[in-house]
Amino acid sequence: MKRIAIVTATRAEYGILTPLIRAVDADGQLELNLIVTGMHLSEKYGSTVSFIEEDGFLIKHKIPILEWGNTPYDISLTMANAIEGFAKCFKEDRPDMLVILGDRTEMLGIASAAMNERIPIAHIHGGEVTEGAVDDCIRHALTKMGFLHFTAAEAYRNRVIQLGEHPDRVFNVGSLGTENIRNCPLMKEIEIRKSAEIPAEMPYAVVTFHPVTLEEETAEVQTEELCKVMHDRSDVFFLMTMANADAGGDIVNRIVGEFARKHDNAKLAANLGMIRYLSAVKYAEFVLGNSSSGILEAPVLGTPTVNIGDRQKGRLMAETVICCEPEAESIKGAIWEAERLEHQPVYLYGDGTTSDKIVQIMKSVLDAGIEMKKVFYDL
Repeated sequence: MKRIAIVTATRAEYGILTPLIRAVDADGQLELNLIVTGMHLSEKYGSTVSFIEEDGFLIKHKIPILEWGNTPYDISLTMANAIEGFAKCFKEDRPDMLVILGDRTEMLGIASAAMNERIPIAHIHGGEVTEGAVDDCIRHALTKMGFLHFTAAEAYRNRVIQLGEHPDRVFNVGSLGTENIRNCPLMKEIEIRKSAEIPAEMPYAVVTFHPVTLEEETAEVQTEELCKVMHDRSDVFFLMTMANADAGGDIVNRIVGEFARKHDNAKLAANLGMIRYLSAVKYAEFVLGNSSSGILEAPVLGTPTVNIGDRQKGRLMAETVICCEPEAESIKGAIWEAERLEHQPVYLYGDGTTSDKIVQIMKSVLDAGIEMKKVFYDL
């Protein structure tokens, strides 16, 4: 029985990972070691570990790492806490493989601890580019620390190989987000409106805005520009979700929280959970902000996206994604375009069988035995 550790630190990440967690848990040759950390264990971000427990998954370890603030110093401390906490965990309870997703800063600390324990890392969503966020270099660093690579598109697979990873260890399996959408029963529109307190009959948008972490102190100005647009569109209800624990995230959450308190056409939701979030996106007029979900999930649901600024710059984008500058007039123009787009699903990231592909590849590689010495693959 091979032990597969899967780490989740945020609500969005858990939603993406859910089909893989379920597939590993159901496989008779694998043992799921689910490790919960980061924002999940913080009251400030809604203690979303409860969503995982409600889904019935056995949590093997809970490892608190998150500092209260989200200044660069706090984030560095969180990374240090991750190294310390996961080093102790892996020393005492070593899995056969560690699965990590994406590009968050705490994952760099977690991967460092695994690397020092010689635990092979399977990295999901490598090879992507987000020029406006520090996530970009974190993602590429995780690629070089990883052993197996599961990318969402062939262009991303090629980029991981360009980073020196051998093609035999790099697999284009599509996106787990696409699998979620194609296989999870979503709520009916009347149900999600009632559950999320969206007024009946009123058109609405789902809004998620994160700070652009490679820009100096733009979070406040850009969020204020977004709020100007929402203020002027009293005919639309804005269902907003909180920013992640990135540098500047507290500023964003303070401003949108204040906006929601002063406007009847807005609500800030700390945590919707995967099913409610995807259901809300499905029936929305458009998605607004700079979250990766507007690039990866919204097109599959057929919902247009207004993508603000540079945070997601460099990703493959469907024709239903309209990019604009983080300025009120540019955002208004993009919304005007989005409201006139036909709602049609677009599939850029796989066929919805990602978790099965990942499980079969991990089993095959583990059964064959792993040689941790990697040779740099030169093109």
